[in-house]
Amino acid sequence: MPDYVPDPEISDLVRQLNRAARPDSRREPGPQGDGPILERLLVWAAGRGASDLLLVAGSEPAARIGGEIVLLENAQLSAEDLGAMFRSLLDPVALKRLSENRSFDLGFERAGVGRFRANLHFERGAPALTVRLLPAVIPSLEELQLPTAVTRLTALRRGLVLITGPAGSGKSTTLAALVTRVLQTRSCHVVTLEDPIEYVLTHGRGLVEQIEIGRDAPSFAAALRAVLRQAPEVILVGEMRDAETIALALTAAETGHLVLSTLHTADTTQALDRVLDVFGAGGQEPVRAQLALALQAIVSQVLLPIPGRPGERRAVCEVLLANDAVRKRIRRGETHQIHQEITLGKASGMVTLEEALAAHVRDGLAAREEAAAWARHPEEFAKFLEGR
Repeated sequence: MPDYVPDPEISDLVRQLNRAARPDSRREPGPQGDGPILERLLVWAAGRGASDLLLVAGSEPAARIGGEIVLLENAQLSAEDLGAMFRSLLDPVALKRLSENRSFDLGFERAGVGRFRANLHFERGAPALTVRLLPAVIPSLEELQLPTAVTRLTALRRGLVLITGPAGSGKSTTLAALVTRVLQTRSCHVVTLEDPIEYVLTHGRGLVEQIEIGRDAPSFAAALRAVLRQAPEVILVGEMRDAETIALALTAAETGHLVLSTLHTADTTQALDRVLDVFGAGGQEPVRAQLALALQAIVSQVLLPIPGRPGERRAVCEVLLANDAVRKRIRRGETHQIHQEITLGKASGMVTLEEALAAHVRDGLAAREEAAAWARHPEEFAKFLEGR
């Protein structure tokens, strides 16, 4: 990666613009001491319970703590600082890929600090870095306090389970908790395909292999084709990004494998539409039939701060379970009616996001305004909140 030489006037302007754009952000003293800047920032962020570090040249480091952005004073970063961080995280081969693709994902650990997922990229031509702080220990399903219907998914022997939600909603943590339960309770072979590997899973009654895209396999699709010859019972696909990967995942789910994966969508209906839209209008009909047969469940979640408990957040989940009525809707292309099927399936463990949000507000686990902002059906949310 070539060295970046900043223009002092432009760097000063960027700092002013960043400050002006965040007038309400909290500010705290930056970490003190000797040693590489990134290491000190990671120690500071882990100690404060931050979920993310956001590092941009020409601005103070920022951390997301309890969902709020906190800027660190007296610690403005230069492009040279970010470049040094890039070189400390990547070997020459990875640096070459970063230079070609202008973005690179990786997972890494720091002894005594924790495990992290990072995205290295460029902003205004200068290096920038986003770091997600991962829990040192994978939370259990009980600790996450997910709905009972979600916990029961670990008993499935075949089919497709999707965990969806916006970025930063805890999808990877939920997946890791589900797979950990499978490994603890079943004698099976689990293979994960990830970009990058986030949580390091441990063998229990089962055996687990973790394949990192870019290091152990060239792509999700290539890894998934290969893994079908490796005798797994459970396959975790970190993200279904393209038509080939989705088609292979559906085939695996149809042929006796339990496939767990994620999508960046706001709710269960959008998840179904996203899967189908990848194939275009002309290719959707056979995929609808395949999806109707393979799908077992969709869990769509958001992560909300808990009032009065700084830094603590709780996942709020919408749960769709694929019964006969849901499968019929999918085959007919009536995904706009899926929300109605969730409301009708409450007895089997289904729950709409609006009902789940209202329950969290009533239990004091979410602020009304915060919950209302995530409701896709505001009138329905208001009714549940009033107990109707």
